[in-house]
Amino acid sequence: MKNNQFANYTPTFETQIKELKAMKFYIDAETNLTFLLEQSLDKVFLDYQTAGSKHQKYHSLLATDSTSVDDFFTMKNELTPTIFYNIALQLLEFEVGIDFKIDDPFTAMTKIQLPSIEIINSVDDFWSAWYLLLTTHTKNGQVFTDLLANKGYFVSFYEDAKPLFFNGKAQPVFDTTKLIREVVYVEAPLDTDHDGQRDLLKTEILRPTVTSGFKVPVLYTASPYNQGTNDEAEVMHNVDIPLAEKPVTDLSEADITSTYQEPELPNPRPVLSETTETEQTFSREFSYTLNDYMLARGFAVVYAAGIGTRESDGVRTCGSVEETVSTVAIIEWLTGQRQAFTSKLDNRAIKATWSNGNVAMTGKSYLGTLATAAATTGVSGLKTIISEAAISSWYDYYRENGLVVAPAACQGEDADVLAELCLSRKKDAADYTTIQNYFSEVMDKLAIGQDRESGNYNQFWDERNYLNQVQNIKANIIMVHGLNDWNVKPRQVEQLWQALRPSPVVKKLFLHQGKHIYINNFRSLDFTDMMNLWLSNQLYDVENGAETLIPNVTIQDNLYAETWHTFDDWADSDSPVQSYHFQQDKLTQSVTSDEHQSVTFKDDLPDDIFNAYVTNNNLWERDLISTKETNMAENRVQLVTDSFTERLFLSGSAHVKLSVSAGQTKGLISCMLIDYGEANRLNEVPTVLGRKSLDTGFHWREDDLVEFTKSATSTPWKMISKGHINLQNRTNRYQNDSVLPGTFNTVEFDLQPTAYQVEKGHQLGLVIYATDFGMTLRNNDSDIYTINLANSRLKVPYQPVTTLF
Repeated sequence: MKNNQFANYTPTFETQIKELKAMKFYIDAETNLTFLLEQSLDKVFLDYQTAGSKHQKYHSLLATDSTSVDDFFTMKNELTPTIFYNIALQLLEFEVGIDFKIDDPFTAMTKIQLPSIEIINSVDDFWSAWYLLLTTHTKNGQVFTDLLANKGYFVSFYEDAKPLFFNGKAQPVFDTTKLIREVVYVEAPLDTDHDGQRDLLKTEILRPTVTSGFKVPVLYTASPYNQGTNDEAEVMHNVDIPLAEKPVTDLSEADITSTYQEPELPNPRPVLSETTETEQTFSREFSYTLNDYMLARGFAVVYAAGIGTRESDGVRTCGSVEETVSTVAIIEWLTGQRQAFTSKLDNRAIKATWSNGNVAMTGKSYLGTLATAAATTGVSGLKTIISEAAISSWYDYYRENGLVVAPAACQGEDADVLAELCLSRKKDAADYTTIQNYFSEVMDKLAIGQDRESGNYNQFWDERNYLNQVQNIKANIIMVHGLNDWNVKPRQVEQLWQALRPSPVVKKLFLHQGKHIYINNFRSLDFTDMMNLWLSNQLYDVENGAETLIPNVTIQDNLYAETWHTFDDWADSDSPVQSYHFQQDKLTQSVTSDEHQSVTFKDDLPDDIFNAYVTNNNLWERDLISTKETNMAENRVQLVTDSFTERLFLSGSAHVKLSVSAGQTKGLISCMLIDYGEANRLNEVPTVLGRKSLDTGFHWREDDLVEFTKSATSTPWKMISKGHINLQNRTNRYQNDSVLPGTFNTVEFDLQPTAYQVEKGHQLGLVIYATDFGMTLRNNDSDIYTINLANSRLKVPYQPVTTLF
């Protein structure tokens, strides 16, 4: 068990005392340290409401190996650091004899990485130690003040609640049983359903009841799923079709640059009256537990699904400029720049008088994507975004290097499929009839624009490339991504990270070893605390050092559980690179002697095996990567290094250069980078340590406590990264080159970026193949590929771990 706690900062002692007073802990004019401890504990055990019941509790805790806390207080013994931390560890939910030894708490604290104060001789020492204890994480994943909050410590603050900050972080002093839930309809500068009126967007608001007249900042999550999805209507494209031969083209960058033109808009609705009271409420929203956590701490939360969703106007257009404008319109209303109404019918305007004008956007996947999109507009009032597993370019979500490439587990999905899925206006039959015919036209245009036939980058995808507007970003950015996320692949965050290098905005990056997940409920990382520190700083202007205290780059270790490393940068172009030459079955640092040495592989399979792989992609991947003889033995080239004599850290994108010929006038190449070696590896899906054990406030919502744990069984390999390219897109992703059968051509492309340690004694492998059953079109046509070994290379950006950790 390891505690990685980055959100603690150390204010001056005077500030610590001031904050302890505000938290109702500090006792003035008392010099007996044991008495101070007893009085402090009296405020901690909130479930025990009488002196007798508290004595009962104290009798169950140990101060020394032979003395209970109750007896320690009765005997009025001297408080020592050992006794203080014996009691502190039990308060933090650690167990005597299991997590620490009662005669030596400090050894365990060092191993777990818990902070402590070595000397507690004076009153000042005691309060410094107590302050530090309140900021320390428990065994079960929350900071100690949050544990107290969940037991009701802050109930006495509810009556005249106003924001309270301790250790730079907002505290849960707002009563979540009295939240205001209201709905408004924001008027966007759009008419995407062409009904002659500007689109109204349903906006759900949860905000604390305030009695002191202050205004609150807003966490805004734009979620197209918030009003439901059309799962039953989702029809995927057929992917079991031949790869198309594309006509040769000679396009310029100007040919594929978006030519979006601002549409003519109807006038804004006339305001017939104004009000401060809404007309509609809601019982439950599509919530995110980080938002829930901050709601109790003096932040409002807003959810909006955007154009084309239930009770909103417009149609879905998936990644378009209109979708971004729809997202931004909510921010503009929150900051007083746009009008909203209490319903879609009465033209009664309402303002966000409760908002202080500071907005942050939160969310994962499509939600984080829209946060990124909004940031690229430079909209006023958007102070920061926390984008998790977000798309930075939609082309790289549904395409790759001239190929139609699906997100993991989404074979056949495309922009039009996603638009159909999210058009929740369909759920209201009468409303849907008003747009049904027009939406059908929109879907036809989407199908043409996305161009599944060629898989090329074009004006449609250029409009959906947020990297084109990175220079407009003014909001500071937190980025989170899984290194094993094959839905929104790691290139999405790497591209944004690289594009932001020249920007003056503050940017932070978290890379974990999971798939497509949130990380705010992990035991080993204080992500929620860091986001509290960050949001308190960005939206409440609390001077807590968040911009420097939170590391620039935080990466989870792939070899050791509950271990996180911090860096100044990731995927730096100046990182050392190792170049490998190709030999028969080998990756080597020596040059191939035979310039004509080559290897071949085929792409077609017997029908029964092909069909088995179509229905079981895991079986296909296992047979492809395995070093044993499998049904994929003739459909791949497998090259491996010698065993490593030291552990190496790979940071960034491996680069493949291949001299390849195909047997037809078309073709594709796929590559996987593999770690070969027996090991009990980290599971890519987190283990639930405690179901619904994390409270986000007193009598409020809950979340599971999770952690990446090691597999109980050893595995012989791990896929690190992969990449794909159409042989006709050797020049770039929008120009088609010719492929002459039997003629060698050079293709170069990057695999997905990563951060990965290869253990000493393991081997690095490159597997070259064609059809990727989980991602590319699955063409079972007969084709033979040949790789010229002498003219092919693999470049890997890594260095010895000893130079880093």
